[in-house]
Amino acid sequence: MTTRTPGRPRAFDRDAALEKALVEFWRHGYEATSISTLTAAMGIRPPSLYAAFGDKRALFGECVRRYQERHGALVTRALTEEPTAERAIGRMLRELAADYTDPSHPPGCLIITATANHGPDCADVAEELRAMRLATKQRIADRIAADVRTGLLPDWTDVPGLATFFAAIIQGMSRQAQDGATRADLERVAAMAMHAWPHSPA
Repeated sequence: MTTRTPGRPRAFDRDAALEKALVEFWRHGYEATSISTLTAAMGIRPPSLYAAFGDKRALFGECVRRYQERHGALVTRALTEEPTAERAIGRMLRELAADYTDPSHPPGCLIITATANHGPDCADVAEELRAMRLATKQRIADRIAADVRTGLLPDWTDVPGLATFFAAIIQGMSRQAQDGATRADLERVAAMAMHAWPHSPA
């Protein structure tokens, strides 16, 4: 019969615990997610959390990286694999419509919502996520600008304005998903947003 050394923490599946922490942060936001709610969801005691992940801030950082690897990757693929910015951004919006409403996880986007409401103690977390959102907007702008340089888009295209427009669409889609919008609802938003795409006069 196997015995456990007194005082030794019970082993747990670190990867599974991290996944549960991600869901808690995604569902409730960074500030509202306490150590007690995290440990309850993860099935571990606070000492095990601190030993395995560090503090709450460090745990959140790991969750963000996991989120980016899984869900942020679709943005990277769309912007790099499609032959034009129009097709890339159209694909990105359609895939986000599906991801934001996927019933297998909380609705919307963790990077957009995790610090939507926060106090001064969470300012560094909010700034980190803000920087990620700005980086995504810049990648959209860079993709549009590349098509302007190659003549696929007219030279009068307002690159910063168009990038900001699509970043706002993405953020709005996330909020709509949290408010109960369906995939079909968000796909209609995506289709309508693409009507703003610039085209040279016939």
